[in-house]
Amino acid sequence: MNKLAGIISNPSEIKRVPLYIEGLDENIQGGVPEGHITLISGSAGTMKSSISFNILYNEALKGKTAVYCSLEQSYQSIIKQMINMNFDISKVNLVIIKDLAELRTCLAKLKGGVKGGLVMVDVGCIRKEIKDVKTSNNKSWMNVIKNVVKKIKEEGDCHLFCLDSLSALYVLSRFENPRIELFYLFEFLRDLEITSFLISESKPDTRQYGEFEIEEFLCDSIVALRLTPFRRNVVREISVVKMRATNCNNDIFSLEYKHNRFQALYGGQNPLL
Repeated sequence: MNKLAGIISNPSEIKRVPLYIEGLDENIQGGVPEGHITLISGSAGTMKSSISFNILYNEALKGKTAVYCSLEQSYQSIIKQMINMNFDISKVNLVIIKDLAELRTCLAKLKGGVKGGLVMVDVGCIRKEIKDVKTSNNKSWMNVIKNVVKKIKEEGDCHLFCLDSLSALYVLSRFENPRIELFYLFEFLRDLEITSFLISESKPDTRQYGEFEIEEFLCDSIVALRLTPFRRNVVREISVVKMRATNCNNDIFSLEYKHNRFQALYGGQNPLL
């Protein structure tokens, strides 16, 4: 009997994208299933953006094309932060998109290169350049972002996408019916067949991982980050709340960035400070 398209017969057939967090990937069968949409949720200072960038950067090192779409923080600020964390940007084909008029020219830089591509879309810069998008139209900026990602997928064979952040998108696009509009956003990403990471701002000491809660049901995975006071220090913690098609450890781990890599430590125990 012929196997139906897209149907697997063995768990080993599930291709995965590592989170590149030592000690955590081993507890989620190696990573997030390809094509899944993952919510990276946490309050300010939990390193949501750094973790997401780290995933895309390491996948680009493997020769893949990844898109990091920033709605608020400038590309200069993000790159400065990553360089301060000792990322070697020269190892990837870095492409900056800050003007839609130069989109085709920028994407041409992805073709024929020997390095993987890391495309940074600075929506803040694009907003300054575009004059004909009415800020009162809640669908216009959503469509701009969708069209850019779709174009990169078509011309650059995009494998991964990160949106930083959902909270900024809500302010920018002024969702009138979040349940419906988020459903179509998630389906758009699934139809593109790219592995997506959506950064979500959450309040401290809350178990709500998305602003409208519907995000938690629509996504395939939730990675939760938080800051926890311990003695006279503040400890970053990470846990996988949800991950479809994965036998994962839902324990809470301490998160550290040392020796140029992320590490998840002390699962179920207080860190030894």
